[in-house]
This record gives sequence, structure tokens and C-alpha cells, in this order.
Amino acid sequence: MSTASPFVCEALDRASAPELARLFDRTGSSCFCSYWHFGGDKNEWQARLAFEPDVNRRELLERAERPLAGVVAKREDGSVVGWMKLEPAAEVPKIYAQRPYRALPGLTPARADVWTVGCFLVDQDFRRQGIARALLKCGLELARAAGARTLEAFPRRAEGVRDDELWTGPLALFENAGFEVVHEQIQYPVLRLSL
Repeated sequence: MSTASPFVCEALDRASAPELARLFDRTGSSCFCSYWHFGGDKNEWQARLAFEPDVNRRELLERAERPLAGVVAKREDGSVVGWMKLEPAAEVPKIYAQRPYRALPGLTPARADVWTVGCFLVDQDFRRQGIARALLKCGLELARAAGARTLEAFPRRAEGVRDDELWTGPLALFENAGFEVVHEQIQYPVLRLSL
């Protein structure tokens, strides 16, 4: 467990999953971090967001039953104000199948001991208070303890982007944590950290 006062960061579990779902509700995000697991096309995903957000919510609660599916930042009252998706690369192959990444050499989800940072969500009232940094620090510790040897991240590089549009995390966050760019692309670099 990692502490970044007044927030505590820890692995998502069954007890914190309902509060995480409430964070998604508060921020108006009906994805409930299910996109990377969704098997349909973009039109089907838009339909799911519009008409079946309860399915995404249920899937999030089910993923909370896994040993490590992500990290939450909680306040003293137990409310979740931050989230970072963190899973073995094999659990999120859709990330690696995205157009900017699918043709890159050696970048496949089928690599043992490689874990992936999928996305971040921080309550707008608590942004720019170090929550993403605390989530990443805790996630590094948890992934290492779970047997990860490498972490990969896919931040977007763009000027003038709002905080809520940086859902894969800001590039500087990863660079400051020691991640290195291993595939340089104008807007979509791939970063890696050896544990």
C-alpha cells in the first residue's frame, strides 16, 4: 500500500469496486473501463455506451474479483477519487491491436511478465493534486509483487489537451517515473519501464 496524503492508493478489490463505479458515474463516464475488453467494433461500442452502460458497470465489478486489475486512490471516508487500469498485457490485447501500435516490432500482448497501464480517471475536483503520480507509484509496487518484470504505457502526446482527454495518462507522468520511449511516434509513443 502506498500513501499520498490525504489519499491512500491500493489495489482494486471487491470492497472498493462499488466506490470506483461511483467515480465513473460522477465523471459521466459510461465506459467503466471496459473498452479494452470489449470485442465489438466502434459502432457497437457506441451503442453499448448509450444503451447498456450497466453491462460495463457489471464487468468492472467482475474484474475487481481478479488479483490485480488496477489501482484506486481513496479518501479517508472510503470514496474513490482516482483510478489506474493495470493488468497483464495478455488481458488487454485490444490496446496492442490499435492502429498506432499493431505494426510495431515486438509489441504484442503475448509476452510473459509484461503488464500494461491502460488508463487513468481522476475526479475533476481532485486533479493536479498528485493522485495520478501516487496511483502509478503504487501500481509499480503492486505489479512488481505480482511478478511483472516490465510495464508499458501508451500516453498521448498533444499540446493543449484538457486533463479529461488524457485518459491514458500524461507523457510527463511516465517519464518522471523512469519510463523510456521505446517506440517514438508523433502523438502515440510507447513507453516502457523495466522493473
